[in-house]
Amino acid sequence: MSGTFLIRKPQLLQGVYAMGFNRPSKIQENALPMMLAEPPQNLIAQSQSGTGKTAAFVLAMLSRVEPAERYPQCLCLSPTYELALQTGKVIEQMGKFHPELKLAYAVRGNKLERGQKISEHIVIGTPGTVLDWCSKLKFIDPKKIKVFVLDEADVMIATQGHQDQSIRIQRMLPRNCQMLLFSATFEDSVWKFAQKVVPDPNIIKLKREEETLDTIKQYYVLCNNRDEKFQALCNLYGAITIAQAMIFCHTRKTASWLAAELSKEGHQVALLSGEMMVEQRAAVIERFREGKEKVLVTTNETYLHRIGRTGRFGKRGLAVNMVDSKHSMNILNRIQEHFNKKIERLDTDDLDEIEKIAN
Repeated sequence: MSGTFLIRKPQLLQGVYAMGFNRPSKIQENALPMMLAEPPQNLIAQSQSGTGKTAAFVLAMLSRVEPAERYPQCLCLSPTYELALQTGKVIEQMGKFHPELKLAYAVRGNKLERGQKISEHIVIGTPGTVLDWCSKLKFIDPKKIKVFVLDEADVMIATQGHQDQSIRIQRMLPRNCQMLLFSATFEDSVWKFAQKVVPDPNIIKLKREEETLDTIKQYYVLCNNRDEKFQALCNLYGAITIAQAMIFCHTRKTASWLAAELSKEGHQVALLSGEMMVEQRAAVIERFREGKEKVLVTTNETYLHRIGRTGRFGKRGLAVNMVDSKHSMNILNRIQEHFNKKIERLDTDDLDEIEKIAN
């Protein structure tokens, strides 16, 4: 990996090579010299899922941790529990030659005894729980945090309360704490938020053409109601071979109904929902990752992140939007304008047409 001179810990370098990183991706090449610089520099960076940005900020966190000091030194905010878990996996992989390095998840459902201080070096979590751990419950001393990472900021600010909670956490941190913020998109609202959270930043922005999702074919299907959507889904499954699919529903109720209907049709379905316990959600994601479940039905994520999960690391993916109202057609048009990419209409009653899109 060019730039290895920046990595001062041999165990960390071992971890980087063990993960198969021989040369840096574009975001790593641009961001790492700033992130690993002395004195530490702040950063606002635009980067998609699947570009290696998680590995970049994990490397920055691990390079600043002093394992002998038994208290939280790095804090990473994720908009969802699932993302926190994915980041944790990268930390475990990269830090595997650092066995003394410990990690804690500050997520809803992870209950700790009041009054205790945690000794883990890195804490990853969602804004509400992290804020509680830093202020009300005092599990973390925010004044000792060296690196603060805010991941997927565009998803973060789309969730009620997350923006304010993130700002409140940031205000508790010391002046010399390194602040790193990542976002797939940079609308005005995200940009304003980023500037509030990251003082004196270095900025890495992608050109619009680098932001589009060229490995993902996007289509829409016109449907009048829930039953027509389900029929369209069955027709897709009947006509093409789908290795694995993630289906996003607007409400938990619809997600539960759909998971039950798909199970009746003989699909191996897993349901992921907000009211599940932390451990249950982790188990569901793990089973889907391992291929034990072929369909994952879940709720709520932004469009870019939803479809981004289908075409990661250059793999080909297919995104089908079910449009059932004027409102959802307007959203689809806005998506087309934003990414400057036409989303073609698909007739799911025409099996030949469906077969064509799979080639």
